[in-house]
Amino acid sequence: MIRANDPNLRSWVPVPENSDFPIQNLPLGVIKRGEIYHVAARIGDHVLDLAELNKSGLLGVDFINSVFENEYINDCIGLGKELMRDLRNRISRLLDDKHHDLRQNVELRESCLFRINDVEVTMPVKVGNYTDFYSSKEHATNVGSMFRDPANALLPNWKHIPIGYHGRASSIILSGTPVKRPKGQIKPADSETPEFGPTKQLDFELEMAFITCGSNELGTTISTEEAEDFIFGMVIFNDWSARDIQSWEYVPLGPFLAKSFASSISAWVVCIDALKPFRVPGPVQDPKPLPYLRFSDDHNYDIELDVLLECTRFNPALICHSNYKYLYWNMVQQLTHQASNGCNIQVGDMYASGTISGPVRDSFGSMLELSWRGTDPVKLPNSSERTFINDNDTVIMRAHAKNERVRIGFGEVVTKILPAD
Repeated sequence: MIRANDPNLRSWVPVPENSDFPIQNLPLGVIKRGEIYHVAARIGDHVLDLAELNKSGLLGVDFINSVFENEYINDCIGLGKELMRDLRNRISRLLDDKHHDLRQNVELRESCLFRINDVEVTMPVKVGNYTDFYSSKEHATNVGSMFRDPANALLPNWKHIPIGYHGRASSIILSGTPVKRPKGQIKPADSETPEFGPTKQLDFELEMAFITCGSNELGTTISTEEAEDFIFGMVIFNDWSARDIQSWEYVPLGPFLAKSFASSISAWVVCIDALKPFRVPGPVQDPKPLPYLRFSDDHNYDIELDVLLECTRFNPALICHSNYKYLYWNMVQQLTHQASNGCNIQVGDMYASGTISGPVRDSFGSMLELSWRGTDPVKLPNSSERTFINDNDTVIMRAHAKNERVRIGFGEVVTKILPAD
């Protein structure tokens, strides 16, 4: 039992009903006040400045100030899974309404506890390496059916190997950062030669991503039993895609400029420990994976995922409701496979799941699928419709796990699309 997960805990800091951030969550992120960046934990509509709190000695562990007086959480989570578990437990105790060390210290409370609207929330992680997987069977089947033979939608390797590619870490951006419509080479169906211009098929991809807190030496591997020790937490991940650019460029080496212009993430990194109550079995893997990819216990999570679309003509409209539990290849298998050739994992690496689609149309995690490659537009309020994303549209992604007693959420990823130059 992880103390911080106790569903009976109540915080003396007020937490709104159905908040994503109860005392059982306590995700980490980074806040900026003036010109100073500090690592912080989220509780309800407040943030707890861990750099200021650490100076008081109440964290109970001898942390070096620099791990919290930092522009990113990398140095903090790089201290390791066990110390991060101890840190979350200690924060939970300080916020517990049965304990008064922080609650009754007015001067300290005023220096470390702030309303979320009184601080700037910034990019939480310095992403060194980024891998994007292709782990949803439903998504891969839909795409294969559109572009190849529906009877053989999955390529022969798909059920044997977690397919992935190395993406562009520098263009991973924070929720709230607008994205300019990218330009690229596009080959119209009725033309023998390509043209250069703004994408006409801008798409979102509903994904989650995990972030690593450990590293291995180059040339060594990580087993499925060890993999969770390297994983700190998760964020919502919107892997923006330009489908017309992608379809022209991806053969033979896969995604490139159609993906590298932007990927958007949520601001608060939810610890894997906080998600333990929501573990569920994943889909049956048939054929059985090779021995290095076999695992024990459950490594899928019952996380509900929503995508909403907003434009100037209507309020946000729900266009997709999916779930992380649908993933065929789980994060333990993904990380194990990444390191299976001796690749060196580093603290702050980001691993996206790939588009998470469910079994019915309303659960498809991209416009490519929802509009079935543009042939069946998505109907929106006020008689609007979309096949892909228009200029000045805003895409909102939300995620949370919930049972009868606790709701653990991720906040949201909000991104507005601006016209190309």
